[in-house]
Amino acid sequence: MIGPDDFRRVLGHFATGVTLVTTLDADARPTGLTVSAFASLSLEPPLVLACVDHKSQSYPALLESGRFAVNVLATHQEALSRRFASTRLDKFDGLPHHLSLLGLPLIDAALAHIECVTVSTHVAGDHTIFVGRVERAAIGTGDPLLYYRGQYQRLEGGPPE
Repeated sequence: MIGPDDFRRVLGHFATGVTLVTTLDADARPTGLTVSAFASLSLEPPLVLACVDHKSQSYPALLESGRFAVNVLATHQEALSRRFASTRLDKFDGLPHHLSLLGLPLIDAALAHIECVTVSTHVAGDHTIFVGRVERAAIGTGDPLLYYRGQYQRLEGGPPE
């Protein structure tokens, strides 16, 4: 079986978008984390999935709340990705955000917002896969923040022809 360091190195060759998954905790405080393991799952019904480490401080709130938002980060939001990847408790302090109609914290100026109701969870290794039914979504402007080979990246040039 492949070791964790080799596995991480191989998976690093798959470029991913960078997202912040957010929700409210039991005391109605916003909480969230950086997630690169995010994907669309189904068009009918509209489903997405996000994988969350059991050690994340936001994990209990995601389990309890039954809903979450995915904030797709734009190139200018690398610092936010780093902030939400940390263990600091004040991730939302001074951060421009608002609560959606579904009561989910949305990061201002994100490239896209996807608001979900959790329809199932699946424990897999040291993570839980959260499957969310998309209730609301919105898109902004700009280019996506990417993560590739252990570093933040940006798109070069325009779309392929």
